Amino acid sequence: MMFDAYDNLTARLRVAGDYLWPLALRLIMFWEFWESGITKLRGGNWFADIPWAEWQKGFPWPFGALPTEVNWLAATWGELVFSVMLLFGLFTRFAALSLIVVASVAAAAVHWPANWGSLRGLWEGYAITAQGAGNYKLSLLFVLMLLPLLFHGGGKLSLDHLLLKLTGRDSCVSERMGDGITAALLFAVLGVTTIWVEPSWGIACFVVGALFGLTPAFRR
Repeated sequence: MMFDAYDNLTARLRVAGDYLWPLALRLIMFWEFWESGITKLRGGNWFADIPWAEWQKGFPWPFGALPTEVNWLAATWGELVFSVMLLFGLFTRFAALSLIVVASVAAAAVHWPANWGSLRGLWEGYAITAQGAGNYKLSLLFVLMLLPLLFHGGGKLSLDHLLLKLTGRDSCVSERMGDGITAALLFAVLGVTTIWVEPSWGIACFVVGALFGLTPAFRR
């Protein structure tokens, strides 16, 4: 009896969560990236000053090979356009992935420590204000907040869900598939997220993902 009551409660919470948590994440992520994009749009290009501290790495490849004006425009309009897509829940997964790349590249350029000798040294960079060892805390938190939107979508209060209903595909939201392709997608996302800050991490994730995706034993 007690277990039935608990299961009924959690079932209702899951339904409520389909509406609430994706919307909350979309709203806060919209504001953070919109505010950043508007600040860039109204301000001057300071990308030419990167790196301005000895511990910074600067823009990763291929962005480091591009003119600063191109990077500035890409960052500015990327933050503005993709944040608006998040706001309305339109192509949410694509927008979330794009902003993950924006946040990861920003972390690599000015927040991630160029040299760290141990995990303890790397952890010192988990801060808001840099003390000579990085300050990637906000970038990491943004990425972690975008990942649920990438994996689960924009929720039921989104244009994505409306499009699913209009095309008669809203029932597919509850479908789940777990196989080698699933694992490959997981490691691909991790690779896209980490390759900018630590290329070896990203490459390792891509290799593991490829093994899962291409090995017949892991596929249905």
